[in-house]
Amino acid sequence: MMNKNHSNGLAELALNGLGLTEATSSDIMISEQALAQLGNGKLAYVKAVRSDDIAVLFPDAPAIASGLELFVLLSANGTPLVITDSADAAKVNAWNNDLETLSLH
Repeated sequence: MMNKNHSNGLAELALNGLGLTEATSSDIMISEQALAQLGNGKLAYVKAVRSDDIAVLFPDAPAIASGLELFVLLSANGTPLVITDSADAAKVNAWNNDLETLSLH
């Protein structure tokens, strides 16, 4: 789950991008396409995942040992971009691809 500061900032960014100025988080409905356009396609987020969940995110990924904590870099709409063993490596990959990262906690 996103921490309150990040979720408020993301909601504000989404509202501004959609030309809206006020709403509560329970009022916000954003399509997958609109999420992909947040930050003009320049936002991504880093999420900790268990290796057991990789097959769901990356169906074509090779088998990975069970029980590992990994990190996934995802686009704003949730498309998985990178799997790595450290949050820092995911952030470096984002930086190398001109993406601004948010972290989910």
